[in-house]
Amino acid sequence: MAEIIENFELLGDWDERYRYLVEIGERLAPMSPDLKTDANRVMECMSLVHVAPRPIPDRPDRLAFEGDCDTAIIKGVVALLVGLFSDKTPAEIESLDVESLFEALQLQENLSPNRHVGVYAIVNKMKGQARSALS
Repeated sequence: MAEIIENFELLGDWDERYRYLVEIGERLAPMSPDLKTDANRVMECMSLVHVAPRPIPDRPDRLAFEGDCDTAIIKGVVALLVGLFSDKTPAEIESLDVESLFEALQLQENLSPNRHVGVYAIVNKMKGQARSALS
């Protein structure tokens, strides 16, 4: 998480951070089409967002996430969260202080209230998926 914050601190204003988020989203690996189901959809988002975990084959106690979104800025947020949550155990995922990360990145100040609600819905969806993925 510290690395993400450091990368954003190198950027000056919100416009540069916005462009960086969009670039991160553009680099997000394509999500398997068969995972784009209602069960993996974040219904609370105005954007069309899907996230899905899978166990890592050689480390079955850890998860890797996939995700996708139809809007550039939220896809960047999804990409950040996929990177942050992947290769962690469900307990590690649950303990992540994502709110502090979002505060450090100044997301709350620069996203609309509807998008802000949607971003937290993505976090809650991913944490819920992690809780049930390995049980």
